[in-house]
Amino acid sequence: MTLDWNAFFILLWFIIIIVAAFIEASTMDLTSVWFSIGAVISFILAISGAHIAVQIVVFFVSSIILLLSVRPLAKRYFRTNIIGTNADRLIGKIAVCTQAIEVEGRGEVKVEGKYWTAILSGSEPAEVDDRVEILAIEGNKLIVVKV
Repeated sequence: MTLDWNAFFILLWFIIIIVAAFIEASTMDLTSVWFSIGAVISFILAISGAHIAVQIVVFFVSSIILLLSVRPLAKRYFRTNIIGTNADRLIGKIAVCTQAIEVEGRGEVKVEGKYWTAILSGSEPAEVDDRVEILAIEGNKLIVVKV
């Protein structure tokens, strides 16, 4: 029995299409989908009888070009439904603890005259009157680290 390399690559491209699409559906990172599209192009070339080296080169070149050029545009497009708030401007600011915060625990901080619930992200607890930097906002809680 001889191995038909063209049939092998038809099957290989089909498997890559399915696996990359499954990974993309699982992660939603807009990374694997480009390899799936590259495999579709190579799958079509394999069915039409193109040389195996051409299929491989087209797969890698098309996947990398799509990844580097279309992915940033797609990520920017899908990010349009993020609603910015005035609270976003607090990120990077310094707040003062009004209630002690244990490591990965909750407490309270005051920033720009307002009191916020805070979660400590660092490895050192923050005591009352300690200064903390605001790293992020999750819901109505600030994620802070002791300065």
